[in-house]
Amino acid sequence: MTEAVVQPDQPMTDGDLAAHLAQIAGRILIDVRDSGLFSAKALGKAGDQTANQFLVHGLREARPDDGLLSEEMKCDGTRLDKSRVWIVDPVDGTREYGESRADWAVHVGMAVDGVPVVGAVALPGLDGGTILRSDQPREVPPAPEKLRMVVSRTRPAAEAIAVAGELDAELVPMGSAGAKAMAVILGQADIYLHSGGQYEWDSMAPVAVALAHGLHASRIDGSPLVYNQQDVYLPDLLICRREHAGRVLALVAEAQKA
Repeated sequence: MTEAVVQPDQPMTDGDLAAHLAQIAGRILIDVRDSGLFSAKALGKAGDQTANQFLVHGLREARPDDGLLSEEMKCDGTRLDKSRVWIVDPVDGTREYGESRADWAVHVGMAVDGVPVVGAVALPGLDGGTILRSDQPREVPPAPEKLRMVVSRTRPAAEAIAVAGELDAELVPMGSAGAKAMAVILGQADIYLHSGGQYEWDSMAPVAVALAHGLHASRIDGSPLVYNQQDVYLPDLLICRREHAGRVLALVAEAQKA
């Protein structure tokens, strides 16, 4: 895993902080999994709670004036009055983590006035670990002639299946939202279309990273993704190469009319 460069005598940038926290949380989760103390079901809960404690305490120590929203923390509403709000998912893909698969992630990101501007997504289960950052974009590999669409390995959305059929795209089943979104950046897929229900922590950091890499990211009706809302339910998402966005959005609209 590429190390997040941290200078102890200098304040960390928001990008460095996000990457540093995601990276260490990923290591903690690997250690919890490798301890051998938990069944697959108990492992997910233990990992979620342990990583969440680290991320929450780390962010409150490093950015005490910012708001904070985590999947594993009860929201007290104070974030709604903040311009800068950190949104984290300690284990995105708890089932995959509990099953010792590779397609799970750690999300650490920040929205400013609802706009996703900072993100780090760690993929600790990959060989050697991988972390992708909004402040260090890499080149996205070119798309192949036959497009690939990542979908849920347990409940692929009807719209995604319909759009894939129209595009003659290959379906690639995968676990967590973060893993799916990063697959587009890593050249393992070209389109991530989801309409089966999500929350802000599922997509905020991945969307910040995807946008920084020049990808399209929106709701499946083409409207922008807005974060730090009172209702954190954000049910659908499209991340893809910009050249494919118009066609995919049009096909989604057709599929929903059918």
